[in-house]
Amino acid sequence: MIKRLLLAFQFLTVLPIRVKGDVTDKDVASAAAFFPAVGAFQGLATAVPAFLAAKVLPPDVSAVIALLFLVLSNYGFDLDGLADTFDGLAIKSTGDADRDREKRLLVMKDSATGAMGVIALIVTILLKFVLMKTLLADLSVIRAAVLFFLMPVFSKWATVPAMYHGSSGRNDGLGRIFVEHARLRDVVLATSVLSFFCLVAALPRLVGPSAAAALAFCVFLLVLFYAFDLLAVRFLGKRFGGLTGDHFGALTETTEVIFLLAACVWL
Repeated sequence: MIKRLLLAFQFLTVLPIRVKGDVTDKDVASAAAFFPAVGAFQGLATAVPAFLAAKVLPPDVSAVIALLFLVLSNYGFDLDGLADTFDGLAIKSTGDADRDREKRLLVMKDSATGAMGVIALIVTILLKFVLMKTLLADLSVIRAAVLFFLMPVFSKWATVPAMYHGSSGRNDGLGRIFVEHARLRDVVLATSVLSFFCLVAALPRLVGPSAAAALAFCVFLLVLFYAFDLLAVRFLGKRFGGLTGDHFGALTETTEVIFLLAACVWL
C-alpha cells in the first residue's frame, strides 16, 4: 500500500519521490487508488496559502496566490494535458474516422501549443480565478479554504472511474498502463479515500450550514462527476479512439472548474 501511495505522489506531484526496485504495470495502475490522497496534498498546497493570504490581502490577490500554488504543486502537468486535448479536438473531421483519430493523437504529441490549447488554458485559469475570488469574498476564510482543499481531492478521484470505464487511445504511454490495468477495487478504494476527506470537512460543518448539508453536497458532487466521467469517456472515445494521459489532465482541470461552479451555486 505504501508503495502504491508513493507511486501516486511520484507521478502527480513535484515532490522528489522515486520508488526504487521493480515496479510492474499493475503496481503503476493500482497507484490510481491513492490519487485522492495526492489531491489532498495539492489541496493543502492551495488552501493554506489562500487562508494566510486572505488574512491580509484582498480576495482577488489571495485567489491568484492560491491558484499559483495549485499549479506549482505539479508544475502545470494537468494544464498541459488540457491544452493538448483541446488542440486535438480542434482538428476538423475529414469523414474518415480512423484517419481523424490518428491525426488528433499526432497533434497531441506535438510540443507546440495551438490556438485552441491556448484558449482552453486562458479560459480555465480565468474561470478558476473568478470563482475562487468569489468564494473568498462571499464565504468565511476558513470555509473557502476547505473548499479549495477538497477541489483537487475530487478532481483526482474523477480520473479513476474514467480509467476503469475507458479504453486506451494509444499503444504506449503511462495513460495506457492505467487504463488497461484499472480495476473496480481501485475505484472503490479511491472512493473510500475521497469519502474520508469529505467526512473530515463535513462534520465540523465547514462546507455547509450543517453536517447533513455538507455531506449532501459531497454526495451530489460524487454522482455528478461519475456521470461526467461516463460522458467524457464516450465523447473522447469517439474522437480519439480511447483515453490518453493528456485526457486525464484535461478531465482533472475540467472537474475542478465544475467543482468551483457547484460550490458557488450551493453556498
